[in-house]
Amino acid sequence: MNLSFFDQFSSPSLMGIPLILIALTFPALLLPSPDNRWITNRLSTLQLWFINLITKQLMMPLDKKGHKWALILTSLMMFLLMINLLGLLPYTFTPTTQLSMNLALAFPLWLATLLTGLRNQPSASLAHLLPEGTPTPLIPALILIETTSLLIRPLALGVRLTANLTAGHLLIQLISTATIALSSTMPVISLLTFMVLFLLTILEVAVAMIQAYVFVLLLSLYLQENI
Repeated sequence: MNLSFFDQFSSPSLMGIPLILIALTFPALLLPSPDNRWITNRLSTLQLWFINLITKQLMMPLDKKGHKWALILTSLMMFLLMINLLGLLPYTFTPTTQLSMNLALAFPLWLATLLTGLRNQPSASLAHLLPEGTPTPLIPALILIETTSLLIRPLALGVRLTANLTAGHLLIQLISTATIALSSTMPVISLLTFMVLFLLTILEVAVAMIQAYVFVLLLSLYLQENI
């Protein structure tokens, strides 16, 4: 049976049961479990140091009022980071290549930041829709433009994450297919494409980490505007 390049993005199933929930819950097994001891092992110490580093980076642009969101943002960052990296392994499924899932993550969190601003400082939140010093004839058009840009934020978050990961996976599959196809006829060209594939894989690891960070960082910036 001939498979399409896009079949890798379809949700896997076993006996008609979707396995995406397993793909979503498996990264939680890689997190360190709570322990009463100060020092457990080097892996747990490294994981805790990395989590603390991520938390500091995410909380840096926020005021003290926004530090209440530290647990949510750090957990989301670790969740996206592990899913993106595990999706680069062979014969795995990457849930973050699904636009529906990314929108399900982006929209509620964006809406929570927006409602936080409308509840705590409604005047300042609504003031973002109209820049100061706007000429009177341009007020209706600017309000419409700013409202559209505000409402499109969750869509931009989801599409950015989906598009970057999908493009990377497609490139890896295309180049790996070309490497295997050329290995018997043109081994020198196949070796060159393998080197390109190796470099692209390293790039995709960086993209997986950067996209997870950008997703959460933009949410923290949206939160900063509303607190």
